[in-house]
Amino acid sequence: MDQELVEENQKLKAERETQRREDQLRDSLSELQKLKEETANYAKEAERWKVERNTLQNHSEQLAKHLQVAKQEVQAMRGQLKKKEKQVDKLLDSAVAERFCRLAKRVDSLRGLRERNPGNTDSDSLTEAINIVINNSISAPVAMEKLESAWRDYSLAQEKLKACQMKEQLGDLIDNRNKVRGVLTATVESFLQEAECLPVRQRMDKLEEVSSSLTAVFGPASMEGDVGGQAFDQYSQWRTQRTQLTSSVRDGTDKALQALCTWSENVGKFFCLSANTVVGVNDIVDGVNELLKQAENNVAKELDSPLSVGEQNNHETKAVSNAFHKVMQHIQSEQSLLRDIMEKYLLNTKFKGEMLQWQNASPTPDSLFSVKKRIRSLRAQLRWRQVEEASLEEAEDFDLTEILKKKEEIAETRNTLFHEIGQERNEYMKLSALAEGCCPELPLLYPEADIHSHMSSGGLVVKSLDRDMFDAEPMKELSGRRPLVCTEFQGQRVILKGYTVNEEAEARVLERTTQFHRTRTQRESQTDTGILPLLALFFGKSDPLAYVMVPYFPNGSLWNVQAAKPLTASETVKVMRGVARGLQALHAAGVTHASLNPNNVFVLHRHQGMVGDYDFIKTPVQRAVDSGMVAGSISLVAPELRQTQGTPPTPACDMYSYGCLLFWLHAPGFNGDLDSGSRLALDISGVKLEDKLQALLSKLLVCVGRLTAAETLVDDYFLSDQ
Repeated sequence: MDQELVEENQKLKAERETQRREDQLRDSLSELQKLKEETANYAKEAERWKVERNTLQNHSEQLAKHLQVAKQEVQAMRGQLKKKEKQVDKLLDSAVAERFCRLAKRVDSLRGLRERNPGNTDSDSLTEAINIVINNSISAPVAMEKLESAWRDYSLAQEKLKACQMKEQLGDLIDNRNKVRGVLTATVESFLQEAECLPVRQRMDKLEEVSSSLTAVFGPASMEGDVGGQAFDQYSQWRTQRTQLTSSVRDGTDKALQALCTWSENVGKFFCLSANTVVGVNDIVDGVNELLKQAENNVAKELDSPLSVGEQNNHETKAVSNAFHKVMQHIQSEQSLLRDIMEKYLLNTKFKGEMLQWQNASPTPDSLFSVKKRIRSLRAQLRWRQVEEASLEEAEDFDLTEILKKKEEIAETRNTLFHEIGQERNEYMKLSALAEGCCPELPLLYPEADIHSHMSSGGLVVKSLDRDMFDAEPMKELSGRRPLVCTEFQGQRVILKGYTVNEEAEARVLERTTQFHRTRTQRESQTDTGILPLLALFFGKSDPLAYVMVPYFPNGSLWNVQAAKPLTASETVKVMRGVARGLQALHAAGVTHASLNPNNVFVLHRHQGMVGDYDFIKTPVQRAVDSGMVAGSISLVAPELRQTQGTPPTPACDMYSYGCLLFWLHAPGFNGDLDSGSRLALDISGVKLEDKLQALLSKLLVCVGRLTAAETLVDDYFLSDQ
């Protein structure tokens, strides 16, 4: 038992000793850790001190360099200061010379300023322009007012003659017109004599020169608003004040410089030892500083004056601006008067020439009757020779030589006949011009001349023509709807389109062809009207047919061109631009084509497109839903016409057809169906097109809000190709 206790005690002692040593070890480790941390801190501190030492060393080196540079700068400044001290000494020694030199330079500048601006300032130009415009203006001729009154009376008398329907009343109306015409002729003569004495052209040139000169100086003038009637007076007042002020400043400068010149002369006299002088020392010493100061001040004042540098305050600017706008208004007013005088001079000169032409005899259609007589004779000759030709061809003794000779005679007679018909049209044009001008009584005085028919149709109707005059070839391939024949007329290949007509249909054809014809002739001044010309209209004398003559373009339809050799993208732009121009002209005249399809659009030389004529028998409603209104698998009928039967077509319907044609030219193989929705519009969303073309079609192939022809022509698609 005791043994166990001893062992237990020893064990406890051993554990205690072990515990003690572990505690000592931990304490030692803790102290060691603290030492390590202190050592690391000391290392960091040492590193920081090292960095600071390096920084201080760098600063010290930089300060040393700055100090060296500063020493060098101070040394340089000392050198410059010494130089400046020397210069100041020299300046002090030559103070008077320097002052005179400075004054001389300013005087030289002032001399140059006066030479460059001796008085021809902007205001001087304006003053000169005002004098030219106001003092040399041309007034309206005295006879001008009487001339306008005489023309009104003459025009009224002419209108009464035009409105007259009864030949019995013509005598009094013609007498009254001739009386008024006599007054007008005398007034015209007075006006022309007076106008010929006026230098209108020279004055126009002068005003244009003045206007251009003022515009170059003051810029473009605004003609809006009234600057008031006192503009010139206010400008004159400002101009006078400015002139007085300028004179005052210049006089002061001149007097100061003259006083200095007098002093200089006295100096010269005093220092001249070879001559006696009354000039004393006081004369050249006293007041010299005041003379120099006065000269310097006056020269500086003139150089710095707003009058010299061209500065103006708001009041001065307004005075000049108002005067400028006022004189420009006067120029434009006088130019308008001069143009009016020139126009009236030309018009009345022409009137005088016409009166001289018919002063001994009134115009008559005698030349027309002579041409008609020759036409009747030639027509009879043509018929007789055609009968002779038929007899020769039917004779038992067939003589080919005689037949060919007879054919040549027939061709010669036909050409002569067509030439005379051309002369007849020229005579009708002359008579129509007289009837629309100085002799409106001609149609009623000579009803047998049938001048009204020519005038009402715009020269389209040619009653002397007949079907049997032509050597025509049937065009069977194009005669599915109506008879078409190809022939030659006045050296040109033409097509005769036959329309079966009764009296009512004949009137409709005449009205519609005349409207189509006038639409084109009104734009003949343009190089590309975009409309197929109608050459003539005549009615058969032996058959109930109306014949419309148009040019013959072999394989010229858009359909044939695309079938033979499709248009390129650039050619398509040019052709469709022409078609758009044609539609623009028709729509401006109130005509809806309603028959725009590939067979009715013509292409010339692959760059000029034209809208063809349409069926003059059918109404626009009938034309719009015709079976020919397709291009490939694309219907050219506008959605609104398909939705409601009998709806009259509008120009917007033409533009839908135009858009479909344009799309067909770029996608001829398109097989898409019409949109199954209620809109019934062509769906081209699946077709890849050029961006500008896609944008244009998106504004044409819509149900509402389509572009007009005029808007289409200025679309980017067309403008980018110009």
